[in-house]
Amino acid sequence: MKRFFILVYMPILFVMNASSAAQIKSEQETAWTESQMKQLNYLWIKNLAPLGSDPSNSVANEKTAIDFGKKIFFDPSFSINGKISCSSCHKPELYFTDGLPRSIGRVKTRSNAPTLLGAAYSPWFFWDGRADSQWAQALGPLEHVAEHAGNRTQYAKIIWNKREYKKAYEKLFGPMPRLSDKKRFPDNAGPKGDEQVRHQWSQMSAQDQVQITTIFANLGKVLAAYQRTLKPEAARFDAYVEALIAQDSKKANKLFNAEEVAGLKLFIGKAMCVICHNGPLLSTYEFKNIGLPVVKELGVEQGRFRALREVTLSEFNCLGKYSSAKESDCAELRFMKTMRDETMGAFKIPTLRNVAKTAPYMHAGQFETLSEVLKHYQKRPITRVGHTDLLVTDLSDNDLKKLEAFLMTLTSQN
Repeated sequence: MKRFFILVYMPILFVMNASSAAQIKSEQETAWTESQMKQLNYLWIKNLAPLGSDPSNSVANEKTAIDFGKKIFFDPSFSINGKISCSSCHKPELYFTDGLPRSIGRVKTRSNAPTLLGAAYSPWFFWDGRADSQWAQALGPLEHVAEHAGNRTQYAKIIWNKREYKKAYEKLFGPMPRLSDKKRFPDNAGPKGDEQVRHQWSQMSAQDQVQITTIFANLGKVLAAYQRTLKPEAARFDAYVEALIAQDSKKANKLFNAEEVAGLKLFIGKAMCVICHNGPLLSTYEFKNIGLPVVKELGVEQGRFRALREVTLSEFNCLGKYSSAKESDCAELRFMKTMRDETMGAFKIPTLRNVAKTAPYMHAGQFETLSEVLKHYQKRPITRVGHTDLLVTDLSDNDLKKLEAFLMTLTSQN
């Protein structure tokens, strides 16, 4: 009996030990150090600070401006052909992108439409940062020949002629000039556009040009007021972090599988993704040169380097006459980096919130899938212009799969 007992008992003991070892290993793989938890807490969307004021936009937080801006955002009459609205490229159902490599307005543009969710937190706008406020950015597409392609008096008269718009505008900014006087205010005039539009603009008095441009600038300000309300919702990642903070391991293990946990650990650790994709919006909103493939139609692009001159010269920048800001409010513009090595070929770091749903990737849609993006970082290609900001990492193909699994958890749940 004694020998029989030993023969039966020993295999059972062996199975129990293997099970215990597997459990210990699993717990070690999903455990988080105090330092790692601090990092995860910093990425948690519930730690997204309230959006500060925009000193350059006096109506940024006004409800009337928000409601007015929302109507304009979805109104296609603010375009040359009455068919293009802001929402044509920033579609709510696509997380305020359009899913194209390069957006199409009146014609194909040079870049795609980045998400507007959380965009107001950035100090710079457009992929190259050529605008220093969200209202200045909103004005760009309205006049651009490839996008809305309209002009300033056209837009001013849309507001003037629509009672609802005129009432909202005058409540916010005071009485409009009498735009029915076509001798002073032609139906189509502006400093940008075709030859006839520019000629009509040149025939207007300087005072009337300022009045129209003021209306145009205010149009951007109400659009920005609405866009400031657009923020990403919590993702499965945030629910996971919340469970970890609550020390609810059972819930955490249901929310993330082992591959996703491993991917997150790589993201904040070995892969060094958080150097650029940090904070609750998973972006530092800096500009980096990562040696992107050159799009043949666009040629080699200077990126931030060229944009620095544009934002400095813009009549709509923080220091301009149409800004509500004081000089002391414009620190970002006054002290921006201008060194060639830091800006040549650099583009803005995008948020990773909803990244799985906002393909294609990079400013001109150079990559169709997340796996292609990750392969690019793994290979660390040589840049065609400037110097690369990519760091040397030792990431295996298996590491890339884990990172991609984690990135899939960043989609808003609502």
